[in-house]
Amino acid sequence: MRHVKPQFPEGIYGITAEKFSRGRSNIEVVRAMIAGGIRIIQYREKRPPKDFAAMLAECYAIRALTREAGVLLIINDYPSLALLVDADGVHVGQDDLPVPEVRRLLGPHKLIGLSTHAPEQARAAVAAGADYIGVGPIFSTQTKEDVTDPVGLGYIDYVVANCPLPFTVLGGIKEHNLAQVVARGAQSACLVTEIVEADDICAKVQRLQNILQKK
Repeated sequence: MRHVKPQFPEGIYGITAEKFSRGRSNIEVVRAMIAGGIRIIQYREKRPPKDFAAMLAECYAIRALTREAGVLLIINDYPSLALLVDADGVHVGQDDLPVPEVRRLLGPHKLIGLSTHAPEQARAAVAAGADYIGVGPIFSTQTKEDVTDPVGLGYIDYVVANCPLPFTVLGGIKEHNLAQVVARGAQSACLVTEIVEADDICAKVQRLQNILQKK
C-alpha cells in the first residue's frame, strides 16, 4: 500500500475507452500508452455494458502493468474498484460522490480528481479538498454522452490565474489543436479518441508529449 500521496504528473493523461479502441482491449491500449511515455492513466468504463467482475479483472491487470512501469492508475467514478486494486486515486464528476465522501473512503494518501466546467466549480474543488481538477470540455466532444457544452479556452486562463490545483484539460483536444491549450498554460492534457483510435498508439503519444513539452 502507498503511504505517501503521489504527485500529479505533467504530460499526457491517458484514459481508456474500449468502445473507440478499434477492437483492442483496454489492457492492450494501456500497454501501448505506457510504451509511449504516459505517466498517468485513468480507467474509465461504465456499468453497463461491462459488469463489475469484468471491470475488476481489467483493473487488476492494468494495476499490474502500471505498477511495474511506475505509472499512476486512477479509477473513474468507482472508489470500490480503486480500493480493491490499490489504485493511486479516483476521478469523479460533478454528479458523482462528493470529494469529501470519496476522501473518507480512500483515506489521505490517494489522489482525488474532480471534473469542472466553470470558475465556481474550480473554487468549490479547492474547498472540497480535490488534489487536481479536469478543465473542460474545451472543444466539442462526442466521447461522453450528455456532455457539457464547450467552455472554451478562456476557462484555462481563469484556472491558470486563480486555481492553485494541478489540472488537466480535456474535451475535443486533438493533435492539431493541442498547441492552443499549451499556449494558455496547460501542462497536462487528456486526449481520448485521438489516442485510442490511433493506428500506432505509442507513436501518437510520443508526438503529443512533444507538443505538450514544446519540443
